[in-house]
Formats: sequence, structure tokens, C-alpha cells
Amino acid sequence: MSNAIIVPQASLGLISRSEGEPLGRVPRAGEEWLRLALSKMGLVGAHCRVLVAALQGGVSSDIYRVDLPSGVTLCVKRALPKLKVTADWLAPISRNRWEAEWMRVAGAITPSAAPRILGEDRDAGCFAMEYFPPDRYPTWKVLLAAGTITTAEAARVGDTLGRIHAATADRNDVAARFATDDIFYDIRLEPYLVATGRARPRWAARLWELVETTRQTKRTLVHGDFSPKNILCGPAGPVIVDAECAWFGDPAFDLAFVLNHLLLKGAWHPQWKTRYVEAFHALCGAYLSHATWEPIDRLQARVAALLPALMLARIDGKSPVEYITESAIKEHVRAFASALLVFPVARLESVGERWAKSRWAEENRA
Repeated sequence: MSNAIIVPQASLGLISRSEGEPLGRVPRAGEEWLRLALSKMGLVGAHCRVLVAALQGGVSSDIYRVDLPSGVTLCVKRALPKLKVTADWLAPISRNRWEAEWMRVAGAITPSAAPRILGEDRDAGCFAMEYFPPDRYPTWKVLLAAGTITTAEAARVGDTLGRIHAATADRNDVAARFATDDIFYDIRLEPYLVATGRARPRWAARLWELVETTRQTKRTLVHGDFSPKNILCGPAGPVIVDAECAWFGDPAFDLAFVLNHLLLKGAWHPQWKTRYVEAFHALCGAYLSHATWEPIDRLQARVAALLPALMLARIDGKSPVEYITESAIKEHVRAFASALLVFPVARLESVGERWAKSRWAEENRA
């Protein structure tokens, strides 16, 4: 692959544009790092002419599409020290290294499920990977939001996650490779669960219990941001991106994280709630078919406990979902999640069934 993307040196420098803008704009002063990083990775010559488009959608990184004169397109991602959210949310840029490592491990297990890493510049906190055109690889979030909700796609997602967890379960080499406890706490447990406890003191003690359970459970390689926005639906199956929260820890976090989004989208689009719940069950079934590293009942209980906490976190934590804006819908989510925190259930099937039967939000929106 490297031979295909190294091109002859030219006298022109970096040409940059934002998505949707015409090519050929004068480069921004702050983008010199990108040209230097590409050169350091050996992907371009020192003075090679490339075209760059700043991609949208991320709050934690700068992401660029890079078109080389050879016709090859790749993607460069650089971690930011401060995330682009309203809250004061800092994170070490070294997480970029673990994201690349997750892609290497996941790609060795399920080759079609992770982008190939083409180069890495750890000093700059960035790496280059293959680019997936959105017309052929739409995000699962886009499809779900448009009402394209299928149990087949949900099962493929669950199957992929289950395979990665199963292949890394209880492996000392993977545990040593992803000893990123501090990073995971800083960019997942604190902004989601701890911050929600500050916003909702009534639940602070319970949320802290869940933090401690999650921190102390070390079983598989965890993606950490296993969300529909980070799942590309491709011809050969899901492609998983944005693994900067990678950690060797509790697989329940990944499963709860993605299932939470299927529930919340039912609050956003109540006319499709039944279909989202069907996808919820399909994903669970496909995933749990691979969960042989521990008793399924024990795993399900942890996921079912985390789910209401994450529901609250996406309303009251540092990273609320952008698509739930109505106060009445927020209150419905809070009420549903709070009830499960008081009276937890042991099976994921029960969570899905209860959510399917909750009609308060839909009736009040009518």
C-alpha cells in the first residue's frame, strides 16, 4: 500500500479546503502540521501537492480527507487536547495511539471491520488510515435516523462486536497492550457517569457504584465509543471507527453504549420505536452468541445496570445527545432510567420490553 501512495515531490505545498468548499484555497496557517505528518509517515514527499478537506462530525479530533496526486484518498485523524463540547472536557492526545492499536487488533480478528492503518505520527498525535466514501459506507446513525432500521444490520453489528470481544477475552497480551485505565476514566467514566452524578445528586452514589464495577472488571478489549455514528455500514459488513477510548476492561460497556442509542432513538422518533426495539433484540442476540468468556447472566446483569445510567448520561452528562431537545422527552428518559436504577433488572430482554411499552413520551408529543 505504501508504494501506491508515495508520489514524486512537487514544488507546490499543501492545498486545503473545508468540506463543500472549492479546491485550491490557500492553506490555513494551523494546518502545517498535517503536511509534516504525512511526510514523516512516508506517505508523501516533503513538497508534495495534496488536496485536503476538513471533515465534519467529530468533537474530539480534527479529521481530514487527503487526496494524493496518485489518485489515492486517505483519512488523517489528530486527537484534540480539549473536546469541542460546552463542558470543560480535557483528554490526553496519546489516546490517538490506542485508537490505532485497536484498529490493528480488531482488523486481525475481523479484517473487514476496521480501517487499515497506513501511517502513524505519535509525536503529532495523529495517524493515517484508509478512507471510506460516505455514499458507499453511510454511518448506521444516518440510516437509523432516516428510518432504515433492519434487524439484519443490527445483528451484523452485534456479531462483529461479539467476535472482537470473544477473540480478546482474558488475553494477557491484549491486557498489557491496552492498560489505558486512566484515559478511559477521563474520557468515558468521568464525563458520562461521574458528571451525571454531579448533575443529579440523587443518583450519585449509584452511578459511582457502576463506575467502580466497570473499572474493576477486566475481561476483553473494549472500543469505548461503540455508537451508531462510529459504525459504517459497508458492503462487507460494519466498519468500526473512532476507537480512541480503547481499553482492556468490561465488555458490558460497549454493549450498553450501543444499545442505549437504539433506545434513545425511539424517544426521538417514536413512530419507529418498535423497529428500534426489534433491532435492540437482534443486536443482543447476535452479540451474546459469542459471549463464552463468562456466564451470560452475569454479563447481561452488568449491561442492564449500565443502560439506565448511560441513558441519564446522554441527557445530563457532559456529552448529551444532540437529537433530544424537547424538555418533555428528556423528562421521559429520566423517569424511565431512574426507575431502572431503583429497581434494576437482570435481563436485557426486559429492558427492551419495558421501553417498548412506555408510551408517555409519544402521547405527550401528539
